[in-house]
Amino acid sequence: MLILTPGPIVTLVIATGATQGVRAALTTVAGTTLGNALLLAAIAFGLNWVLKPATALFEVLRWGGAAYLVWLGIRAWRGAGTSSQAVGPGGRVNFVRGLLVALSNPKTIAFFTAFLPQFSALLAAATDSAWAVAAGLGRAWFLEPARAKLLGRFSAGVLIGGGILLSLARPSS
Repeated sequence: MLILTPGPIVTLVIATGATQGVRAALTTVAGTTLGNALLLAAIAFGLNWVLKPATALFEVLRWGGAAYLVWLGIRAWRGAGTSSQAVGPGGRVNFVRGLLVALSNPKTIAFFTAFLPQFSALLAAATDSAWAVAAGLGRAWFLEPARAKLLGRFSAGVLIGGGILLSLARPSS
């Protein structure tokens, strides 16, 4: 259920898919999947003793991830409706964005530390890919000139909202 609940990763994937298309969103998913796999591997190899008591680390990751999503949202808001928005930043940037958001997602860290579900990285990749395709398919309708600015502002709002929600996350006791 935690994987299906939209969080920072889904927020980024939907915003990327809606503004840049399926390929860019799936590239973002590749980055988030690698980030999730790295977190899972670190915990599996015994590094959860570092993560469990590290409230300060949780706070740094939470605020860093929140700030990053808000920053992406502000950039999307400013570029709403411009032709450069429709092109997007490119595969490497989307991959790295996905990786950074996954590594700074405290929900994922808490979940992997508590349950260590080896299959969850695969499930997350599948559900995130579904979000990517859905957002990408809706992109054509929104890229008509009359709606392009609305799409950019909506994507920006989703990213900023995701950052705000992430800033409200609290470590589990």
